[in-house]
Amino acid sequence: MSDRLYFFDTTLRDGEQVPGCQLNTVEKIQLAKQLELLGVDVIEAGFPISSPGDFTSVQEISKAVTWPTVCALTRAVMKDIDVAADALKYAKRKRIHTGIGTSDFHIKYKFNSTREEIIERGVAAVKYARKFVDDVEFYAEDAGRTENEYLARVVEAAIKAGATVINIPDTTGYCLPQEFGAKIKYLCDHVAGIENVIISTHCHNDLGMATANTIAGVLNGARQVEVTINGIGERAGNTSLEEVAMIVRSHHQDIPLDININTTKICPTSRMVSNLMNMPVQPNKAIVGRNAFAHSSGIHQDGVLKNAQTYEIIDPKDIGLDENSIVLTARSGRAALKHRLQSLGVELDQDKLDTVYQQFLQLADKKKDVSEDDLLILAGSHRNTGKHITIDYLQVTSGVGVRSVASLGLNIAGEHFEAAATGTGPVDAAICALKKIINRPMTMKEFTIQSISKGSDDIGKVHIQLEYNGGVYYGFGAHTDIIAASVEAYVDCINKFRN
Repeated sequence: MSDRLYFFDTTLRDGEQVPGCQLNTVEKIQLAKQLELLGVDVIEAGFPISSPGDFTSVQEISKAVTWPTVCALTRAVMKDIDVAADALKYAKRKRIHTGIGTSDFHIKYKFNSTREEIIERGVAAVKYARKFVDDVEFYAEDAGRTENEYLARVVEAAIKAGATVINIPDTTGYCLPQEFGAKIKYLCDHVAGIENVIISTHCHNDLGMATANTIAGVLNGARQVEVTINGIGERAGNTSLEEVAMIVRSHHQDIPLDININTTKICPTSRMVSNLMNMPVQPNKAIVGRNAFAHSSGIHQDGVLKNAQTYEIIDPKDIGLDENSIVLTARSGRAALKHRLQSLGVELDQDKLDTVYQQFLQLADKKKDVSEDDLLILAGSHRNTGKHITIDYLQVTSGVGVRSVASLGLNIAGEHFEAAATGTGPVDAAICALKKIINRPMTMKEFTIQSISKGSDDIGKVHIQLEYNGGVYYGFGAHTDIIAASVEAYVDCINKFRN
């Protein structure tokens, strides 16, 4: 059995299925290059048949990265495989990821089929994919709820058909760790030819066990883990790349496997994903949450001051948290700003750097300390230029015992509009003024505010979900003034409306 553990990153495919987290092709290429720096072995770049945008992204990522394998997802459908092969034509190393549901739930209710027909379809898909590429990964969707004896038959048939990697997904996040580990071991013990392929895990976090199940799979013979940055993904998310990488590093005696992950790139990559996808990382998230290395208990603080290892099993520098990094203030120049952005995986041309630098100076005048999260917000702000609607000005008056009053000016395609309104609070007043100008039947579905750090002067993020004309739209805003961030998020939503 191999002593190497391969990392298959599906942030750009499964991770991007999170509502409101869609990326454009340029952003996907930026993230793919960062994943290459991180050291992932396989980048699942998309599902080419699903949309022209996904097809283009897979094609352009294939051109942009050098050594990682670029993978494209398909169903067990010949047309899917044709399109995937076309999208991968520029990849230096290419893989087609095809498969079919194998649990009785999928066979009966999704496919209205039989066990034998499912095996036939899976075999046909693998054989067809092998006509285009030498590296074919077969997934048995909902393997976590598939009876082991039948799953072994499916896997053995896929291997005989030419599969080089076998993916065993816990699609619904249902399995217990010992159950999932035993499933992998059963396949290792009962499938002819299993020693000639790589077994992969793809675990979801519906019951909070994705990482535990993945590690159980590795301990029982799996040698590829399918993961996402920050654990993002469908429903409750996928297995977190950073968690698996640091578990293997921290428990190397128990899990003596080599990995190619450059762990010092974990934090910059985590922040890039959070910024590009407008999806905040929960503060208590393992490894990359802002509280992961914070100690508030006096007992803990005393122990850490005496010896960090009393309460820290990971050196923050090992994941890219450099306490000795350059401190940015209002007196910092463009060179320092550019250096820090590069360390975060952000490359800007001179014009964009100049724009971000001016925004940085304005922020630095308001704040005592400009954090890396602040910089990523600023670096991403240029993506919002050229919108149909922009904010000219916003003024809000509020207090205790009085109704808040807001005055708002908007630029709509070069025309200027103004309105004033009262509300139960400053945010409500600002939104009421906006609705006077944008008079459309919009319904608020979700409104989330998060400060990205702990100071009163820090940038706050606002995420909004609006329903309009039968569609659901997601907006994002970031500002040191949470009222302004709320209006920015609302305007971001409206700019996405399909008229």
